[in-house]
Amino acid sequence: MFKVPVPPWGLAVTAILSVQLGSALSVDLISIVGPAGTAWLRLTMGAIILLIFVRPPLRSIRRRDVPALLGLGVTTGLITVGFLAAIEHIPLGTAVAIEFLGPLTVAALRSHSRQMLVWPAVALVGVVLLTQPWQGTVNLTGILFAALSGTGWAFYILLTQRVGDRFSGIGSLSLTIPIAAVTAGIIGVPQAVGHLDLGILAAAAGLAVLLPVLPFALEMLALRRMTPTAFGTLMALEPAVGVLLGLLILHQQPSAIQVAGILLVVLAGAAAQRGGQRRRPTPQVPASPEDLKLIS
Repeated sequence: MFKVPVPPWGLAVTAILSVQLGSALSVDLISIVGPAGTAWLRLTMGAIILLIFVRPPLRSIRRRDVPALLGLGVTTGLITVGFLAAIEHIPLGTAVAIEFLGPLTVAALRSHSRQMLVWPAVALVGVVLLTQPWQGTVNLTGILFAALSGTGWAFYILLTQRVGDRFSGIGSLSLTIPIAAVTAGIIGVPQAVGHLDLGILAAAAGLAVLLPVLPFALEMLALRRMTPTAFGTLMALEPAVGVLLGLLILHQQPSAIQVAGILLVVLAGAAAQRGGQRRRPTPQVPASPEDLKLIS
């Protein structure tokens, strides 16, 4: 059986870096085609890339698989639209910090160890320091969009694990990403129409590799070998990476208090991977040769 030599927490961290880099680089595209238009273009390009390299396991789909596949696809589309809409209004690090509350809730509710509850609590303190709710100016629109994305992310973790346990390899992504693209397209197509050219399409294709293709594939693999608690708490690294890339790429300067928040969430994320190994279930649909070539 094909095995990924990278530890599951390493896959998750790499996915985080790819997600945040793709988000930071999407800001310019958002200003042209809008957040929903950017989400639709990225997901559509991602779906095309996946369909080129991965054969969708259509014959293996059973009736009981449909709700999870549809749910994951729709959730992925809503997460993408909501988050891109959030970073249109608030800094990248702040949006990521709010979004993280979704995985944090999963980590707290699904934990079966009192010791594990320490790390979500530490991460929560870091999130508060990053968002600085005591500041006078609050962009409610950006906060609401980030909260929508965070809510979707909580469901995304659980649905990804369920779909990943059912299908081996990353063939399921070739089923769910097109659904996500259609979901985003409901709002995204009207936003993007009239602004499309070869440059925009090329930029969207490049961003699609960073998000959704690479990170979603890595997350699917990671969640097969991790508990939702470990994975959800490890996402505490997201605000730290978001703030860092916001500084380097978008020139969004964090305050000293936000730096303290970064240190807390990094501590929580690094500690959460301990004891998070999950016994890998035997998938009911084996990995296809295309899956193995793409992963290797």
